[in-house]
Amino acid sequence: MSSKKQLSGSPDDTEAAFYDALGRADLEALMALWADDEEITCIHPGAPRLIGHAAIRASWQAVFAHGGVHIHPVQLHVMQNLMAATHSVLEQMRSGDITQEMHILATNVYIKTPMGWRIAVHHASIAPGKAPVVVVDSTTLH
Repeated sequence: MSSKKQLSGSPDDTEAAFYDALGRADLEALMALWADDEEITCIHPGAPRLIGHAAIRASWQAVFAHGGVHIHPVQLHVMQNLMAATHSVLEQMRSGDITQEMHILATNVYIKTPMGWRIAVHHASIAPGKAPVVVVDSTTLH
């Protein structure tokens, strides 16, 4: 039986809690957001694929040894159905008051479980060049 508490809300709420836990370097809160399945996967930028709770926990513990990771997800693109959601985001990293030129593209996959929406996959990679600017065409045809 899992010691994780029930999460209410949406994949968006789980994602907000994920980035909040990263910023606070809160390993327990972060790991509580992951699905109970041992097939969960995490890929940090430039690092090998990690599978399972133990490997993912150890990697975040090493990251948090240097403090919180201040990431602001922007340019969210969502695909969702009743049981799964995929969020593609551009992550802006901050160090103090400075936003780094580097940007990270991330894919976060959430699955709906009896305990609420949980993370199944987090895959992040450094993207080349400057962060893209997305222009939304507001014209509509009737």
